[in-house]
Amino acid sequence: MLRTVIATTAVLGLAAGCAPDPQTPVKIRALVLSGNGQYVPEEVELKTVDDIVGLSGTVADIHGGARIVYDSRDQALAEATTAEAFAAALLKGEGRDVAANYINQDDVLWPADFHTWNMVTAYYNLERAFDYFREVTNIPVADFKKPVKTYYFPEFVLADIQPGPLKDNALYFSAMESFLVLPFDQLQRAPLSINAGVITHEYSHRIFNLKAYGGSPFPEALISWSTAGGPNPGANILKSFDEGLADLHAYGATCRSKNGCDTRFLSSSFHGPEQGPLADERDLAKTDRCIDDSLRDSLRDSSLSQFSGKEYRVGTILASALYQAGESTGQRDILLRSIVAAYNDENTATPGILQLTRRYLGDQSKFTMAVAAGAIISHVTDLRLKEAVCNELMDHLQIPRDQLVGTTNPNLCPPSAAGGTTCPRLGAD
Repeated sequence: MLRTVIATTAVLGLAAGCAPDPQTPVKIRALVLSGNGQYVPEEVELKTVDDIVGLSGTVADIHGGARIVYDSRDQALAEATTAEAFAAALLKGEGRDVAANYINQDDVLWPADFHTWNMVTAYYNLERAFDYFREVTNIPVADFKKPVKTYYFPEFVLADIQPGPLKDNALYFSAMESFLVLPFDQLQRAPLSINAGVITHEYSHRIFNLKAYGGSPFPEALISWSTAGGPNPGANILKSFDEGLADLHAYGATCRSKNGCDTRFLSSSFHGPEQGPLADERDLAKTDRCIDDSLRDSLRDSSLSQFSGKEYRVGTILASALYQAGESTGQRDILLRSIVAAYNDENTATPGILQLTRRYLGDQSKFTMAVAAGAIISHVTDLRLKEAVCNELMDHLQIPRDQLVGTTNPNLCPPSAAGGTTCPRLGAD
């Protein structure tokens, strides 16, 4: 695929002259998923870019060549007393502004090298994620704050995990309030930066941070609960909701593409005998996902570090249950808006996840799965959709109906909601 793109560029025949200075929206070629499952050059528009060479604008500012290192033995990190100082200590090499190269053909810019293709596509996908959260979930533009610095192909080292730089990933790194697009190694078919679903998943983590974590690089509840001795059930639930809802929003964003909704958006990047199972494990369309005794006990009894990796399993059960509720009622977008509204709500009758974590900051055992799910249910106003959400969550997450109670309404779920019959009933928790 990449060789084809480079060859296509060469056929155009002319090298770029002076740096382009187009007016927005910019007509440009990016790599877009086609109907046959391949990424192909397609003419798109960048609507928010101010500097097409430096690829910076109101949505993102792409920066190259940085070195970011987290090492628990680093004295500079230990001595940092503010979030800003901690982020500065992580950044061992600031890198530089990127310089994209283009060929202008009939007033459409064609990337002239691989990295420009990759960076342009990443910026385009960030724009699409921004548009999804602005237009579908109704987040005001001002709430997005400043453009997100996006580190392209940085050396990102988590020294406590492995000595060398990580690869084959794209992530939102809240400690630096930045996106990281890491170099690829194994994911040759479709690097994560060109997978629009993956970028929306990571953008969803930023939205969860802005709303459910109050925009803090170090969320108060997550840090407080995860550093407490013993089990960390509240932290485990927060991480599970963050991951599951990110997959659901990524799916919702695919529904705006020309190819339509894709519950297997990971499959274009993760395929083959070693990587392919991930797309199956996170496919939201599977209707038989159920929490079991072992996973429920681990959620309740494990520390956050012990629970690591299982948040994806719990998150997928949550996301697929909500997916079924939205699809069965034909109210997908209404549900997606309700979910984001549930992140942060100061109304005492319908408190958001942020407000509930603050309420139970001193005792995370009270921030249960029912409490977190109740925040979503309380923001679903349509009775038929509320019934469907209640039924699916009671069934797949095995939340007893009598635990789904609201702040002012003791019967958060309507009387018609009795749960489903897909999952076997678990014993008392």
